[in-house]
Amino acid sequence: MASPLEQFQIKPIVHLSLAGYDVSFTNSALWMTIAAATLSLVLLSSARGASLVPGRLQSLGEIMYEFIAGMVRENVGDEGKKYFPFFFTLFCFVLGGNLFGLIPGAFTFTSHIVVTFSLALAIFLTITVIGFARHGTHFFSLFFPSGAPLATAPILIPIEVISYMARPISLSVRLFANMTVGHIIMKIFAGFVISLGAYFLVPGVVPFAVLVGLSALEFFVAALQAYIFTILSCIYLNDAIHLH
Repeated sequence: MASPLEQFQIKPIVHLSLAGYDVSFTNSALWMTIAAATLSLVLLSSARGASLVPGRLQSLGEIMYEFIAGMVRENVGDEGKKYFPFFFTLFCFVLGGNLFGLIPGAFTFTSHIVVTFSLALAIFLTITVIGFARHGTHFFSLFFPSGAPLATAPILIPIEVISYMARPISLSVRLFANMTVGHIIMKIFAGFVISLGAYFLVPGVVPFAVLVGLSALEFFVAALQAYIFTILSCIYLNDAIHLH
């Protein structure tokens, strides 16, 4: 039985080198491209030929649009409207990576910390730049809650700074860990189905039933983690805009 960790191995498909650095096109890059292309095609198809009575694709597109628009409106306010395309793209990309990874033989690129941390770091830096662009040096007031006694500054400011700097780490590790652990457990139970079912049909039914339940749970986790990743990004933007 193959190792449960083998599914996370990044393998080059097209070997490329640039200035001595390996920039090969890998299975991770392939499934990022597939996820982005498929979601783009679905969303473009849902918007094409829109009618008063929506079909399935149009309904899907409208539901996703309203869901993310409501999330941005509730967590950022009216000033977050211009950032809606970014959050919509972010949600779709993470959701696509999570869901496509559930296809047998596919690669879950959101199960790699380098991918999730790159996303989280880009979000963190962008939001920080927005905060400084809007407030200048007044942005530093975010690290000292209003109304707090000045004497508590030596304690509160380091805590707030560490908490702020840890945001990309917590954001990336949460997504990476959930996707990795879920796929490892599914791989283990799939191995039980094969090993037990090959010799004893009845014992193999038990891990198969568990595997079906885990698969259903993973679909829920895939959607939930995309939601959490996006809504936390909205909250971080709200802090940068309103300094709350």
